[in-house]
Amino acid sequence: MRRRVPALTGVRTVAALSVCLTHAAYWTGHYTDDYVGRLLSRFEVGVALFFVLSGYLLFAPWVRALQETQSGAPAEYPGLRRYTWHRVRRIVPAYWVTVLAVDAIFLVRADTSDFGHGWSDLLRNLTFTQVYGLGHLHTGLTQMWSMAAEVAYYIALPLVAWPIAHLVCRDRWRPDLLLVCLGGMLLVSPLWTVVVHGSDGVEPTARMWPPAFASWFVGGMVLAVLARTVTRWPAIPSVAVAVGAFLISGGAVAGEPTIVPADAGATVVKHTLYLVVALGLVGPLAIGPGDDAWSRVCGSRPMVWFGEISYEFFLVHVMVLEFTMDLLGYSVFTGSTLAAFVVTSVISVPVAWSLHRLTAPLWRDSPTRSVGVRG
Repeated sequence: MRRRVPALTGVRTVAALSVCLTHAAYWTGHYTDDYVGRLLSRFEVGVALFFVLSGYLLFAPWVRALQETQSGAPAEYPGLRRYTWHRVRRIVPAYWVTVLAVDAIFLVRADTSDFGHGWSDLLRNLTFTQVYGLGHLHTGLTQMWSMAAEVAYYIALPLVAWPIAHLVCRDRWRPDLLLVCLGGMLLVSPLWTVVVHGSDGVEPTARMWPPAFASWFVGGMVLAVLARTVTRWPAIPSVAVAVGAFLISGGAVAGEPTIVPADAGATVVKHTLYLVVALGLVGPLAIGPGDDAWSRVCGSRPMVWFGEISYEFFLVHVMVLEFTMDLLGYSVFTGSTLAAFVVTSVISVPVAWSLHRLTAPLWRDSPTRSVGVRG
């Protein structure tokens, strides 16, 4: 039976604050190529956490439909029209408001970057196509590369899920076949990384195209299957493994402090460690038993409240960080990471809450709409 799991919303707080922290570290010049600098850059793992959550929550209805066929009823997969409409109205309104607001701000605020200007670049940013080609990431919106990837996964999910469920599993509950198919899909990212790093003449931005990070979303899909086949996922060892993987990622083996390291091997290692971190943090919340300290922390009211506005926080925090640097009197690549992080977070929260309240009537069906579910 489906039941609401507030902790799956609360863990989004960890993801959103992690991304904000890594951007504060970058803006204040602490992406240094030593262990501390690399570790600060690795808080971008929050993006992997968001992707795993999305893969889990969006693939779970497909898995549930297959499992319920054991009773003899036909598989009732999510309707494409309903799925598309829910994704569009949840993601697009707040995103468009943010993009247009940032573009308007830079009509009166000086922009030291030459990227992302003009009507064509505005259109690219509004349509999640800014990563396809150089020079389209607008100041204040640079974090949106991950939205371009996530939207691509939303589009691809039904195109992948239906053939697996209908053609491979024959509309029957076959977790073994599901895991084999998804295991093969996990190879997309490392293979893509090797190809785009090792081929001359490949579009430079291809290293940040959706296939490069698809393994994180697929990892969430794997978790959706495991949630129907595994009864326990002990929290303490799982979180310990996640923390250990994160600490290892700070080593040189995961490359320099950047989104996509120059070396293909380092990139694969880093992305794999991020997947381990995300699964280690989300797994116990998705599978349970749900009575552990990690579940209680993520399910606490402050964490769930922040998790509810985490998407909007993610959208606005980079633009707020731009103003925070001015407010604190920091020039680019100078200042305290902690101060920039705290002030940016404090200012971003009411902005995100306002954006959430502004757009919620367009997508919210009930007060518990965005809370995760566990089957």
